Amino acid sequence: MSPELISILVLAVVFVIATTRSVNMGALAFAAAFAVGELVADLDADGIFAGFPGDLFVVLVGVTYLFAIARANGTTDWLVHASIRLVRGRVALIPWVMFFLTGTLTAIGAVSPAAVAIVAPIALSFASRYGISPLLMGAMVVHGAQGGGFSPISIYGTIVNGIVEREKLPGSEITLFLTSLAANVLIAGVVFVLFGGLKLWARGAGPHPPTAERRTPSPAGTTTASPERDGTEATVIGSGTGAAATVTATGNATGPRPSTSTDVETPRLTPARIATLGALLALVVAVLVLDLDAGLTAITLAATLSAVWPDDSRKAVSQIAWSTVLLICGVLTYVGVLDEMGTITWAGEGVSDIGVPLLAAVLLCYIGAVVSAFASSVGIMGALIPLAVPFLAQGEIGAVGMVAALALSATVVDVSPFSTNGALVLAAAPDVDRERFFRQLMIYGAIVVAVVPAVVWLVLVVPGFG
Repeated sequence: MSPELISILVLAVVFVIATTRSVNMGALAFAAAFAVGELVADLDADGIFAGFPGDLFVVLVGVTYLFAIARANGTTDWLVHASIRLVRGRVALIPWVMFFLTGTLTAIGAVSPAAVAIVAPIALSFASRYGISPLLMGAMVVHGAQGGGFSPISIYGTIVNGIVEREKLPGSEITLFLTSLAANVLIAGVVFVLFGGLKLWARGAGPHPPTAERRTPSPAGTTTASPERDGTEATVIGSGTGAAATVTATGNATGPRPSTSTDVETPRLTPARIATLGALLALVVAVLVLDLDAGLTAITLAATLSAVWPDDSRKAVSQIAWSTVLLICGVLTYVGVLDEMGTITWAGEGVSDIGVPLLAAVLLCYIGAVVSAFASSVGIMGALIPLAVPFLAQGEIGAVGMVAALALSATVVDVSPFSTNGALVLAAAPDVDRERFFRQLMIYGAIVVAVVPAVVWLVLVVPGFG
């Protein structure tokens, strides 16, 4: 049995054990990387750790640390209320606002993970507060990032168009961009319908209760659930008469109101919250304008806020998504071992040697989707497009359609919890069962991997565009 095949089988075993025994997959992947790297690939420790995603480690820690502080001092509460006012109480618009906001950031030049790192924590905090599916919100953010990711001035677009030009292939920058945008809008629409978007529309602009309520002291010394005044309606439960009152945004009761209940006012801007908002704005400017590393910038800003307001941020370090960090870093380290020992190149070259161009094309799309779900989308596109050159040169496959299909297959799967964007979504979600959310993202990512390459192959490659 070849070393490459052994490494793939070991990866399958890791998946089986992790899903059946509830063991952190990252820990298993580190062990597998050590065993396969030392015993099969003859790699030393430096070779094994070559695939450790140090930059992603810092991004995950830094971003979740910064937003844990924002949650602790109430800044995310303030942002949620501001969002409600912006859309005039129509909560159903928020997922689409997040979709187009992330898409705009990537379209004007932000790296996709940086845009997701900025938007996802706010979007998922909102989802937690208003009972929106975190899978819906996370998918909208990631697909938004990919929807704008292939504009002619974007990072992805520039890279792919540069590869096409270097390989002397026919290309169309606008076709690539519009194809990616249309595909991700369509996928986002399907996700919106399937995961509760229609129920959000049914709420309209009328009142509806948030799912997360603040616990505030009652006059009797007990704690009661009090609603946020955010432009929505909430039911106040009192400990005295047991009556319930509906409170509108203006604070007027439309029914009997218990005398023992107290309301929580709309969050005000305190010095700590103003400073945190400034830190979030500084993160955006640093990443998009100054081209600084998102992780290092975020952790620096978080440390600064912690030094000034230690009471607000004392628990923030424990809220960093450490289990997610272990999972993602372990899996990507193993994928790095696969890359070091040539498994990925071996699989790609085996497909390109197939004598049927259309079959080779769909297999390359699937390889791009599967590998990109665990590794760098840009790296996969950089490897697969040149591999497609030999049979594109035969003239039986349209180059424009094939390049677009490969680009879509390698990026639309970034909602996988093992990819950078999916990992950021998983780490940023507050108040969720992370193991359950991880499984949801993994299942959704698997469906995307199974369906999208075949669809884009049928739509873009089979007709022979370009």
